[in-house]
Amino acid sequence: MSFSDELRRDNARDWDACVDHRFVREIFAGTLPPEVMRRYLTQDYQFIDRFVALLGMAIATADRFESRIRFAQFAAMITSDENTYFQRAFDTLGVPDAERRHPVLTAPTAGFQTLMKDAADSRDYGSCLAVLTVAEWLYLSWADRAGEKLPVDFVHAEWITLHNNDGFRSFVTWLRSELDRVGATADTAGRTNAAAFFRRAATLERSFFDHIYE
Repeated sequence: MSFSDELRRDNARDWDACVDHRFVREIFAGTLPPEVMRRYLTQDYQFIDRFVALLGMAIATADRFESRIRFAQFAAMITSDENTYFQRAFDTLGVPDAERRHPVLTAPTAGFQTLMKDAADSRDYGSCLAVLTVAEWLYLSWADRAGEKLPVDFVHAEWITLHNNDGFRSFVTWLRSELDRVGATADTAGRTNAAAFFRRAATLERSFFDHIYE
């Protein structure tokens, strides 16, 4: 079993709860209430700054030039296509500028910000990879549903297609292989640290999905 598969297996309860979450069912059905989507996107948008910083640390600590290029290309997508989606969605949902930039942070959002900062501050490539792998692989896992029709509302539909297109699938496949490669040569402490970051990320993902309905 690969390192990434082992980590997903060890966190199956939280992982599976996210993939089959009420949020996922409702966004595909197009029945997600606007106020829930608004809370979700407003809080999710607060991750981008720390997420890009984490990508920067992955670039800095990667042991291969090819890996640095792959992360740099992904960072460009996050700061262009995905950021543009957020702004269009906020306009449609009537989110004022102050709420986009400085909302009151919920506990899961603050937890995610701390997690990404801790991973970056570790200056450990494996730990950075673990958090990034959960963030992207878990989203591909719930968004990539063969045969599912897309909802009519672009706010719902484009959030799905941002996470199930061929380019994103390719990146997640590479990201997993990178975590597997690094994990295969890491010492016990390195694997333990990566597993701990993976677990924190999976737990927070579930908490984040749950809390938008509270």
